[in-house]
Amino acid sequence: MTNTTYRWIIVAAGGLLGCVAMGSMFSLPVMLLPMAKATGWSVTGVSAAMTVGFLAMAVGSMAWGSLSDRIGPRRVVLIGTVVLAVALAIASRTTSLLAFQVVFGIGVGGAASAIFAPMMACVTGWFDTHRSLAVSLVSAGMGMAPLTMSPLAAWLITHHDWRVTMEIVAAVAATLMIPVAFLVRRPPALGGEGAGEAAPETAGDAPAMTAGQALRSPQFLILVATNFFCCATHSGPIIHTVSYALTCGIPMVAAVSIYSVEGLAGMGGRVAFGWLGDRFGAKRVLVVGLLAQALGALGYIAAGDLGGFYAAAVLFGFIYSGVMPLYSVIARENFPLKMMGMVIGGTAMAGSLGMATGPIVGGMIYDAVGSYRWLYIGSCLMGLGAFAIAMTFRPFPKADPEPALA
Repeated sequence: MTNTTYRWIIVAAGGLLGCVAMGSMFSLPVMLLPMAKATGWSVTGVSAAMTVGFLAMAVGSMAWGSLSDRIGPRRVVLIGTVVLAVALAIASRTTSLLAFQVVFGIGVGGAASAIFAPMMACVTGWFDTHRSLAVSLVSAGMGMAPLTMSPLAAWLITHHDWRVTMEIVAAVAATLMIPVAFLVRRPPALGGEGAGEAAPETAGDAPAMTAGQALRSPQFLILVATNFFCCATHSGPIIHTVSYALTCGIPMVAAVSIYSVEGLAGMGGRVAFGWLGDRFGAKRVLVVGLLAQALGALGYIAAGDLGGFYAAAVLFGFIYSGVMPLYSVIARENFPLKMMGMVIGGTAMAGSLGMATGPIVGGMIYDAVGSYRWLYIGSCLMGLGAFAIAMTFRPFPKADPEPALA
């Protein structure tokens, strides 16, 4: 099989791995209120497990990404898959809130970070032409989680308690992810998978720089700051939309369908923004998308019935999902392939820290005032911050491009 053909298998594998990994982690928002009622734990306390998870993703993203630069993405993804399944199974057996927060947060969040950064870095190395579209398709696969894993968790939680539901999710993750992980290969420019071998220098890998220079560069720091504020913008709405809908009197299955509609719109957004990124430039499309995301967050304030939630979810999901893959594309356009895992892991770390703000802040707002409306106003302000920071990004001077895969 030629590299031109196999690179699309890498895209498909990355999409499926990301879908199941992120879907497993994001099954918690679906179970949030049932868990709180069954255990007596507060909504803030259960939500805090997601905050711990995002913090673990932040720490893990750069570590796993850098490790994948050294030993290849396949081994990293396999390790992450096993840890993810085991952590879910153990979390389902915990009997205290603290134990659940630690096991679910650190175990599941840390394992999920072993999928995202290594796979995004891997895919950017397999593509020269159509890079934005390829990365967006991987992200679209991840965006399938609200259409697949979330409805599965919602169906399970209506027929079983949360412990059994989490155990089944763990079994599904292991069954689907382990075989697919063996399809992952290192980009040809880095010598194939070659687990354990050092990533070689490539003639067209420019501009040349050390890891320290990359991490200290204004380009990297701006990408990091932008991704933090961007993810802080949509974190709260993602985590608390189902609970917000429940407080508005919408039944559980219908409330979860809002999440699914948001995910479906997000798939379209990823493909559309990927196509636009290839046509007009990833940085330009990102800036416009960040402004639209900030304004789109306000749509949930007007939502009160199912139709209003659907409309807000379509708009917001399309935009925030569309902008996210563009960070990896901009990273690949500005940094050497040999350090993609580290650079994308660094931006993912910032994004995870941004995502960590939503669960705990949203829970605190709801516990304090009994309403989520102020959450969406805060999200809009964070989004405007992301837009302002992204406007300052200036790419490195262009060098000779790498040859495209035949």
